Amino acid sequence: MDFVFGTLATDELRLLHHRLARQGVQHADDINPLDPKPGQPVTLTVHVGQDIAADHVTCYYTVDGSLPAGSRGRAQHGHVIELERAGLEWDTLAWGYVARWQGQIPGQPDGTSVRYRIGAWSNNTDEIFGDWPRIKPTVEAAAAAFFRGQSLPPVAPSQPETSRVFNYHVDTFRVPDWARQAIIYHVFVDRFHPGSGRDWLRPANLSGFFGGTLWGVRDQLAYIADLGADCIWLSPTFASPTHHGYDITDYTQTEPRLGGDDALRALVEAAHARGMRVLLDLVCNHLSSEHPYFEDALNNPASPYRDWFFFDGSDIGYKTFFGVASMPEINLEHPAARAWMIDIGRYWLREFGIDGYRLDHANGPGPGFWSDFRAACRAENPECFLFGEIVEAPPLQRAYVGRLDGLLDFHMEDALRKTFGWGTMTESEFERFAARHQSYFAADFVMPTFLDNHDMDRFLYIAGGDKQRLRRAAEAQFQQPGPPVIYYGTEVGLGQQYGKYDGQGLEESRLPMLWGEDQDTDMLAFYRELIAARRQNRR
Repeated sequence: MDFVFGTLATDELRLLHHRLARQGVQHADDINPLDPKPGQPVTLTVHVGQDIAADHVTCYYTVDGSLPAGSRGRAQHGHVIELERAGLEWDTLAWGYVARWQGQIPGQPDGTSVRYRIGAWSNNTDEIFGDWPRIKPTVEAAAAAFFRGQSLPPVAPSQPETSRVFNYHVDTFRVPDWARQAIIYHVFVDRFHPGSGRDWLRPANLSGFFGGTLWGVRDQLAYIADLGADCIWLSPTFASPTHHGYDITDYTQTEPRLGGDDALRALVEAAHARGMRVLLDLVCNHLSSEHPYFEDALNNPASPYRDWFFFDGSDIGYKTFFGVASMPEINLEHPAARAWMIDIGRYWLREFGIDGYRLDHANGPGPGFWSDFRAACRAENPECFLFGEIVEAPPLQRAYVGRLDGLLDFHMEDALRKTFGWGTMTESEFERFAARHQSYFAADFVMPTFLDNHDMDRFLYIAGGDKQRLRRAAEAQFQQPGPPVIYYGTEVGLGQQYGKYDGQGLEESRLPMLWGEDQDTDMLAFYRELIAARRQNRR
């Protein structure tokens, strides 16, 4: 079985997710059109499970950026529309009827931020606000148990939480042309190159620091350019206590171990001088438990940051990313926390001239947050490229059309690996999948393709070291419309000895880059030719 890090990694997890989505009051940002243009009315769809008695479903909304308020069909701030029941669906896996309700928000002018709440109620019951129950905490807890080798925990009955505020932006944003045509090279900074005159460090284990720096990336720009890549995606470069950097302690500082702000500025300037773009890897869903805001909130109940996090009665004491205590989740529905994180996005675009972001675990903050984030980033740099990491089913991924410029194409990656790595999908099945997959998403939604990354076994490992399979997979990847991503080292035969299901964790696919005589020069030449052909064809 291939290793996929996400809430849908097994059939059991998928069934849990499905059944939760058919309970309670679920809107799940289901709007039509997905990317509203000025003047277009927007239809909302809400599903109400058999566990909820609802004679009325109501939308409370505002169009001035303020928070809507209302109850039992009456607006206390903003406007109100009543949804109508549009039909019933029998769901065999949930074993019950699910009611579908729909209503329409009038079209709005360009630049409008529409914020809304969904309430469902009957004359004899309290009003339940969507989305309830919250699916994400339950499925992440179950997935965390699976990745630890434990049985899935029972689904505890929950109570309705504070009503969620949904939002969308009315705009005419489009994906920048350069991003559609990009060849992206994914660099795991600590493992790429230490820099001229520096040697690799020798950590006690693979979780330690190997000494790669941003100076090293700058010093190897000629290598990346000669490969043919014109866009560099850097693993997180913000201050962090770990080699991977996905637990940030300071969002306004480049990690000193990687070279600090001076190294990042030098890299961006040198890349731009070569006509290359630079993307940062930004984590908005969670931060490090060593971040001063979280430490203050944890130790001081009166802290101004207390409500920026989700403190609860769990064993850890607060919500986290997949049960990792060192990664507390940020409450981005809190207005001050939301504004702070959006300002961080603007800061690096403005002060360092970066060209966009790969957005980690983008399903955590949800579509509404990214609508606000994208509008703010576009105001700072109209040509910035914003794409997310969402390891979920295509219907959920499609909810991000109009919220982000695109998503990493995990489903194409899965099909490529099944076809050319594992051999569990035929090439005709792959072609049929690819055709349907491409037609499912909007043309103005960019889906970068890849064969492997830092959270899964390298392609060569699953292919048993067969480099011909890698070549065939890469050829199929480069035939897809989405911009191809090359994970550092794949182009020179970098592999691994153990897999993630062999008890080695996530580190085997993050080994130091091969340089000099250690590189497979035939594979490198193959990749250069493949990239050159794609660049020629895109003209």
